[in-house]
Amino acid sequence: MRLAIEHETIYRYSAPVSHSVQVLRLTPRAERQQRVLSWKLQAPGRLSASIDAFGNPSHLLVVRQPHSELKVVVTGTVEIDPPDRAGALPRAVERLSPLMYLATTPLTQPTAELAAFAAEHLPARVDASGQLLALAEAIDATVIYRPGITQAWTTAAQALEAGYGVCQDHAHLFIACCRSRGIPARYVSGYVDPGEVEYAASHAWVDAWLPEQGWVSIDVTHHALVTDRHCRLAVGRDYDSASPVRGLRIGGGEEALHVAVRVLADQ
Repeated sequence: MRLAIEHETIYRYSAPVSHSVQVLRLTPRAERQQRVLSWKLQAPGRLSASIDAFGNPSHLLVVRQPHSELKVVVTGTVEIDPPDRAGALPRAVERLSPLMYLATTPLTQPTAELAAFAAEHLPARVDASGQLLALAEAIDATVIYRPGITQAWTTAAQALEAGYGVCQDHAHLFIACCRSRGIPARYVSGYVDPGEVEYAASHAWVDAWLPEQGWVSIDVTHHALVTDRHCRLAVGRDYDSASPVRGLRIGGGEEALHVAVRVLADQ
């Protein structure tokens, strides 16, 4: 599957920003099942490319001149192979052990309630993707998809208590449940071809590690295995380490954010 992707992010400020630093994880990962055919990143200021600790392509954007708007645009085409029937990604040599993704984070810290939820919906030994899908279905039934209720800093436990959230919250709750049961799990940010389903375009899902299969990729919000319509941007322990755009600024007053994403599939 080939996906043509356009992603525009615009920050507008009520007062001038004197200095801005942004970390951009807006270039798809080069993986065995995913090949970047073309990709262009347009942004003001100085861009420095690197690979971060999780193996993600990353750019540091520094804008030193005063500005009241910051616009970042990426466009390109990515070719993606489908995972196997169990949702497993092709095995590859990675810089980090899967055990690194057992460590909890503030966004995925388990509470007693969350641990009980995990124990109810995830067996002590998980050896098949169907068991992971059952957890995803339980999460979708418990935390109803509804934008505007949670924030970027909402934790998995808070989303579970609220009963509402978005794909980021679903991913954090799934990760927290897996880690509480001894299963390495990592956050994935990226794009998905919307097709006929909701909650598409810019998206988040999860990889869970099963020793026999390797990394199994689960779209928690759609309680389904990831397909060749999912383009992977970044992986990390949670949203903080895999977010597409993250930064700091000096000045600016109130901030208004505009994001437009378009994903088109071409078989």
